[in-house]
Amino acid sequence: MTENLRSTPIRFKAAVLAIDRSMILRLPEKASEQLPSRGQVAVTGTINGHAFQTVIEPDGLFGHWIKVDEKLQKTAALETGAEATVEMAATKAWPEPSVPADLRAALAAAPTKIQDLWNEITPMARWEWVRWVNETRNSDTRKRRVEVTISKMNSGKRRPCCFDLAACTDPDLSKSGKLVERV
Repeated sequence: MTENLRSTPIRFKAAVLAIDRSMILRLPEKASEQLPSRGQVAVTGTINGHAFQTVIEPDGLFGHWIKVDEKLQKTAALETGAEATVEMAATKAWPEPSVPADLRAALAAAPTKIQDLWNEITPMARWEWVRWVNETRNSDTRKRRVEVTISKMNSGKRRPCCFDLAACTDPDLSKSGKLVERV
């Protein structure tokens, strides 16, 4: 059973938006204000009555948004321009992030000390490393970030530093740290 931080679920309706090739739900301001952080937040809940667990993202404007995967798009019958009914609550139980292939390969090739540290840090911290690496489209910058991740972890760092945790960092969905509004 997932331990919630809130006893009262957050309920709202949100328009289903398409940005680039992603389907998202942008939280209304009042819903976002009820969350415990302006950065990423792990949540569990339902969209149109269908269960989900994810980490919602900051929009760079003190709000949040949810990226809806293809499976949930189908089961919840979500279509761009429609309205979705959402009920969710923040949770302490963070799901594991999807580690990109380049970072996964670097971790696998790293000394045991680094692999052990990766396994010891919280899923929230692993999300931060993944988010930092994924923040750029530039292949040279990305390669350097993977190298820096290994270097920092080698020196005992448990989290990346020096990036705005409340910024929208998805390079396909943001501009200047803010969620874009293309539909």
